[in-house]
Amino acid sequence: MSIQRQFKDAVHPSDITLDEGVLLTSVARKAIEHYVKYREIIKLSENIPSKLLKPGMAFVTIDKLLENNVKELRGCIGFLQPMSSLINTVINAAIAAATEDPRFPPLSEKELNEVVIEVSILSLPTPIKSINDIIIGKHGIIIHRGWNSGTLLPQVPIEYCWDVETFVAEGCIKAGLEPDCWLDQKTKIYVYEAVVFYEESPRGIIKIRDLIEEFNKRCSML
Repeated sequence: MSIQRQFKDAVHPSDITLDEGVLLTSVARKAIEHYVKYREIIKLSENIPSKLLKPGMAFVTIDKLLENNVKELRGCIGFLQPMSSLINTVINAAIAAATEDPRFPPLSEKELNEVVIEVSILSLPTPIKSINDIIIGKHGIIIHRGWNSGTLLPQVPIEYCWDVETFVAEGCIKAGLEPDCWLDQKTKIYVYEAVVFYEESPRGIIKIRDLIEEFNKRCSML
C-alpha cells in the first residue's frame, strides 16, 4: 500500500489557511516557551479547528535573530509521516527542535526572547524517477538508500541559491552518502511540498513565505 493511500486523510499544506498557519505557529511558540520554563507539554484548548486535528506532517525551525535580521539556525526537527494530529505534530516538533536537536544544546529560557519560530506544514512524500521533476521553491527532498536517509526542506536551497543538482547533492550528503548518490539506481528520491509560516520577530507578526518568489528575487541575478 502506498503512503498516500495509507494516510489519505492527512492534511495537505495547500489546505491550510493563513489564520490556521498563524495559530499553528503561535502554538509552536507557546509549546516551546512552556516546555523550556516548566518542562511540561502544553494542553490544547477545546476550540481547535477540526482540520488541525487530522493527521499531518510538520517541521519546526528555530532561528536566533542576529543584527540586520540575519538568522542563525538554533534547532530544526520534524516528522515526515503523520504520526499524530497536525497540531500535536507541531507541538512535538517544536519541543524537540528546542530540546533534542543533537547539533545544539537545549534552548534556554534567556534565549526565548532572541529566537523566531518557523513552521513548515508538509505534504506526503512522493517518489520521483528523475531529479528533473524537482522544482526549487516548491519541493523538499528525501534521499534514501539502505539504512541512510536525509531530508532538506524546500526553503533550504533558496538560502544558498542552489540549482537542482546541487540541492540533490546536498541531500545526499545530509543522508550520509556521497554527493552523487542520486546517480545510483538503488538511491530513492522523494519530494514533498510545504507551506511555511514564520515570525518576523520574536513573538511578532506571523506571515506566510512565498518560496518561489523568494528564490526568483534572491537568486535570479546569480
